[in-house]
Amino acid sequence: MASAFKIIYQQMKFMYKILAITLVLTLVVSCSSDDDTATELTGENSVTLEFDNSFGSDDLLLATSSYTNSQNETLIITRLNYIVSNFRLTNDQGETFTYEKDDSYFVTSEETGDTEVVLENIPAGTYVSITFGVGVDQEKYLQGAEGQGDFLTVAEETNMMWSWQAGYKFLNYEGSFTSETVTEATDFKVHMGSHGSSLDNYKEVTLSLDTDALVSDEMSPIIHLVADANAILDGENKLSLTEQSVIMVSEEKSPQVATNTASMFSVDHVHNGTGDSH
Repeated sequence: MASAFKIIYQQMKFMYKILAITLVLTLVVSCSSDDDTATELTGENSVTLEFDNSFGSDDLLLATSSYTNSQNETLIITRLNYIVSNFRLTNDQGETFTYEKDDSYFVTSEETGDTEVVLENIPAGTYVSITFGVGVDQEKYLQGAEGQGDFLTVAEETNMMWSWQAGYKFLNYEGSFTSETVTEATDFKVHMGSHGSSLDNYKEVTLSLDTDALVSDEMSPIIHLVADANAILDGENKLSLTEQSVIMVSEEKSPQVATNTASMFSVDHVHNGTGDSH
């Protein structure tokens, strides 16, 4: 009987060894498969940025909806245009890809529905953050009118220029408002930009991606960004339309608008996939 138990015990030990070896091999294959997936990202493709404009937690609807800020001012917004530029993408290895500068200036406009920016020929990789500018940097502006390329025409056609001498409007935010003391609808205009080299309101924004953006010959991600228009006047700096309904060239308030505008962006989500599977 003891001999039989010994045989059974040895057989069980053998089976446990087989199970352990099988488990180890499964883990090795799984890790190898993960490594293979990581190395499959080759080639290049486009990255699409979709700017979804909102006011607080509400969708931004031009001319049809009203929105109330923390200063109890009620706004009806008729225009929200802004310039985004100088895109950089950083991958999971800490390497940064800088988009071609001459092609890196875009106007996004809720008014025209042009709220999508497509970055072409991005190298394959796993991207974890994105950086971009709000406005036009001094280096680009100082190239003169001839150095602006087609973007100068785009800016003029979308109401994003004062004049070449006065410069670009980085932000064009307009509508009407009422408040406790302003009871009749009154127009407001917030046009923010740099003014020569003495007042530089160009800002950069860096956003981490909660879901990595995967780029390869087969993968072309869409990054959905939210731009909260409420932050323009009701962000870190609280600016009252009741006090001043037109803000343009102001050494005090224009930089405050620039700071607020740079803070209005956040990442909502990332779609990874091919153009047919988003």
